[in-house]
Amino acid sequence: MSLAAETRRAVAKHPFLVSALRASVVNYTAAARFLDVEGDVDAIATALRRYAAELPDYDREPRDVRVRMERGVDELEPADRDDVSLAVGNGVFGAGSGEFTEIVATGTVDGRALAAVLERLAVDDVDVVAAGVAADTLVVVVERLEGASALRGVEDALDGVPVEPSAQQI
Repeated sequence: MSLAAETRRAVAKHPFLVSALRASVVNYTAAARFLDVEGDVDAIATALRRYAAELPDYDREPRDVRVRMERGVDELEPADRDDVSLAVGNGVFGAGSGEFTEIVATGTVDGRALAAVLERLAVDDVDVVAAGVAADTLVVVVERLEGASALRGVEDALDGVPVEPSAQQI
């Protein structure tokens, strides 16, 4: 396998690096040192530069969504399915007078939007208890006191979701 192919394969294991290459915000030498690729650091950095030049630009698109916050969300028993807003594995959440807050976004949401929201909340140091997306609804459950921060983070994240290139472009 060529050094360029090995470098691309190593980059693919780190999606954040693909995004950084697309956004042109990479120190190529530092990235070459970071990657687990055998070879001269300068040659790997050159392979990264060439790869970055082939990638589509890092674009963002706002989503057409309505975001609201619901306080007092409970973790429910699996049998209590009347007011469920999110169920993931054995975790079932819904309306009540509980210790959680949920942020609900409806509209053009998908897995990419959820990924952007989770990344943003991680940067904002907001702990997510549960999250999911289906059809036209995205739900994030956080501790009660994290609600306002989570609401702002979700709104900001959905204001500019990264547009991912198709698999053929990478």
